[in-house]
Amino acid sequence: MQVLRTSADRGHVKTGWLDSYHTFSFGHYHDPSWMGWGPLRVINEDRVAPGAGFPPHGHANMEIISYVLEGGLAHRDDNGGEGVLGPGELQWMGAGHGIEHSEFNASKDAPVHFLQIWIQPDRVNAAPAHAQQVFDPQARRGRWATLASPDGADGSLAIRQQASLHGIRLGEGESASFALKPDRRYWLHLAQGAAEVDGRALSAGDAIGYVDESGELHVEGAPGDAIADVLLFDLPA
Repeated sequence: MQVLRTSADRGHVKTGWLDSYHTFSFGHYHDPSWMGWGPLRVINEDRVAPGAGFPPHGHANMEIISYVLEGGLAHRDDNGGEGVLGPGELQWMGAGHGIEHSEFNASKDAPVHFLQIWIQPDRVNAAPAHAQQVFDPQARRGRWATLASPDGADGSLAIRQQASLHGIRLGEGESASFALKPDRRYWLHLAQGAAEVDGRALSAGDAIGYVDESGELHVEGAPGDAIADVLLFDLPA
């Protein structure tokens, strides 16, 4: 089974400093039909105004991944984690038994555009932890790279769930495939650009969920200068 989730169908919240689209139910946006996809609980696409951000707030028992598309995102937590993420960088924060953190636009002049992703862990009340990793965009051009995995394979971020996050960047005429297993579920999210997935045209923010599927999905960059930034979550069924 394949399920299309278009960008326009997502929840949308806009305040004075935050413009946010929610793939799944989050905060004031609640849709019982869209509570997550397996352990994948949140994909929020956030644009934060210069100098603004989320003040210190708490989380527990959630794997939180931040992926910057444009600008810089400043992170600080009460477990000693601190840093600024730039485009193509990923940050993992294992909230464990409890952590407090803040996220602010690192610039006073330009907005920051990023994805915040929540994955439910496969264990509870672990020690909080934090890691940040640079992934060269050119190393993902035309080929899948593992960005997060249970064991940190291939230099990826290690997360506390039997799930992996893969990424690829495709220009016009470039394509790749990914083998699907029927005992897993998948979520493909187009972070930027445009692409065709098995002949279906997708634009930024669109997504497709897969369950009980086998064979290969085929992704191809769309005509034009824009580079497709594709994320694929490989999740337990």
